[in-house]
Amino acid sequence: MPRMLDVSDDVRAEIGDEEADRLLAGDNAPGAYDCTSCRTPGNTEQERTSTVLFVGQETAVLAFAHATCVPSQVVAVSEDQLRGAVRSITGEDTAQPAAEASYAPPVPAAAHAATSYFPGPAAPAPAPSPAPVPSPVSPAAGSHASAPSGHAPAPQQAVLGVTSGVVLVGQEACAALVVEPTAPIIRPGSIGHGDEFLQLLSEQGFAPVVDLGRPPAPNPGWSVLLAMGRLHAVLMPAPGGGRPVAWWQAHSPMPLSEGWRSAVGRSQKVLVYAAAAGTIGTQPREDQLRAALDRAAARGALVGASMPLAGT
Repeated sequence: MPRMLDVSDDVRAEIGDEEADRLLAGDNAPGAYDCTSCRTPGNTEQERTSTVLFVGQETAVLAFAHATCVPSQVVAVSEDQLRGAVRSITGEDTAQPAAEASYAPPVPAAAHAATSYFPGPAAPAPAPSPAPVPSPVSPAAGSHASAPSGHAPAPQQAVLGVTSGVVLVGQEACAALVVEPTAPIIRPGSIGHGDEFLQLLSEQGFAPVVDLGRPPAPNPGWSVLLAMGRLHAVLMPAPGGGRPVAWWQAHSPMPLSEGWRSAVGRSQKVLVYAAAAGTIGTQPREDQLRAALDRAAARGALVGASMPLAGT
């Protein structure tokens, strides 16, 4: 039976005309599916459905999503992320490898956390790791680790912590992500020791947040990538145009609460807040996370942006 599938030109170019035609005819497409974005049920025989092709370095996975959630598209992800997505589909998801778990901050009771990197000028990411993560401090940024007296501090990779939570904005429960590095971020080539994280983000279109009662303004070209109901990346415009690139990537797909997914399903947007190292910290409950955000906003130490789901 023919399926109500949307197959974009980019997806067709990757899988070939013959396979695309088989999908549209219903030969290789499922009837029922779980939306790769919102994780609620869908049916290719009853509603418009997008084909979403996730492409890694060696592997490609074709997934399906409500056309109202995301359009048909090709999404480039790291091979590690893609394998994690496959594990989540097949039910073989396991705990993070020890090499990755050592980088993750404690997980609050009401939210989840994950980490990624600003690539440091003298410290390439250890293997195995996600693909290099482009960042607003390109070509490189680093933080200074403490060093013995009389020695210059050595630049190292700065780790970004990301926490998810539902934040009440006015009368609306909104899906939010809070980004906070574990150490100060410096500008590439800078000889100073000040934290320039918020300034660098402001140059990329993030706006100061002074009142959490109003959502931050959209940041054109930026979006949040969800797949299989998990957070994979925050995407930014590619320098010179073209397909967006990852500003932040999870080491492995980051679980999201049902309440968070429901909130983003209603609004189709994510509020992304960012604060300098040591501003927010790990909060055990969402009300305490909100209180920490309010304090940061009152001090002028918070920036933010509203972002759609990738491709919307």
